[in-house]
Amino acid sequence: MRIGIETLAVSYERKRVIDGLSLEIPSGTFFTLLGPSGCGKTTLLRAIAGFVDIDDGRLMFGTKDVTRQPAYKRNIGMVFQDYALFPDKTVFDNVAYGLRARREPEAAVRKKVDEALDRVGLGAFGARLPAALSGGQRQRVALVRAMVIAPDVLLMDEPLSNLDAKLRHQVRETIMQLQRESNVTTIFVTHDQDEALAMSDRIGVVNAGRLEQVGTPVEIYREPRTAYVADFIGAANLLDVTIAEPASPNVPARIAVAGASIAARVLAPFQPGVARLVIRPEDVKIAPGIATGVGQLAARIQRRQYLGGKTSYAMILEGGTPLRVDSSDDGHDGYAVGDAVVLTLDAHKTLVLPA
Repeated sequence: MRIGIETLAVSYERKRVIDGLSLEIPSGTFFTLLGPSGCGKTTLLRAIAGFVDIDDGRLMFGTKDVTRQPAYKRNIGMVFQDYALFPDKTVFDNVAYGLRARREPEAAVRKKVDEALDRVGLGAFGARLPAALSGGQRQRVALVRAMVIAPDVLLMDEPLSNLDAKLRHQVRETIMQLQRESNVTTIFVTHDQDEALAMSDRIGVVNAGRLEQVGTPVEIYREPRTAYVADFIGAANLLDVTIAEPASPNVPARIAVAGASIAARVLAPFQPGVARLVIRPEDVKIAPGIATGVGQLAARIQRRQYLGGKTSYAMILEGGTPLRVDSSDDGHDGYAVGDAVVLTLDAHKTLVLPA
């Protein structure tokens, strides 16, 4: 089911929370709304679900205008952060609830619920109450309850945030598998960048009720259009710099940083002036010695953290500018706090954005 959102506006207590937002989500897409707490992503999800009133704009499911349609007529499945299971109903009855509300024959209900529970490895748990399940099991029950009704749209509001890291990964895999099998259009709300990058076909980064950028995970990470997106998605060093000459896309721009000259990529025509330089920590190479060439910066190591698959360094550049650098050497590079090193930047991965 294609979702079309046209200049949508939503307010809470006269305060505009969603402000003229437009978005199109193709049928079958796993779309993630990503942003910090209070940015408006959950309000947008609830507007799509029909749980909050829309002040202005239009919401389309396929060719059907559902802007003023009540939630129970929208054929949506909803998965909540806190599971929202009925505590006094068994697992089977929780999953069967939506089917029975639609007055499906009991034989069809039993068949669909049994198949759904088997699909997520809970076939033997139908007679249990939710309190007897782990957090991951409860979230899987909530997931199949939302999907067993064959919704046109599946909405998920931070469904993994209450789980520990291992369970989060397991349930994440279950969600992705079921979404691929059903091909249901899915909108997933999260503040977790790793979840968004790993699970999504497309991501919309939300900032103060507006979409800052929409794109594939690779586009969002490698070609952020604003400093806000670059800073929110993954780790990024953001340095204030000045571009002395006009710059064009696909032509490396020359920039002075910490007493050195470096080359960086621009995504749109750029006039001379103040800009933000985006350097991903993993895109910097460390070597002993003295910086002598274009794209090289002199630095000194201030802190060193071994993180298993990588080592993270807090560097200080000439002039006192801090820089984070991540090395995948597994902690065996021999660098220590206080060492002077030379950092080499990749001109194709170092990015210049408007300030």
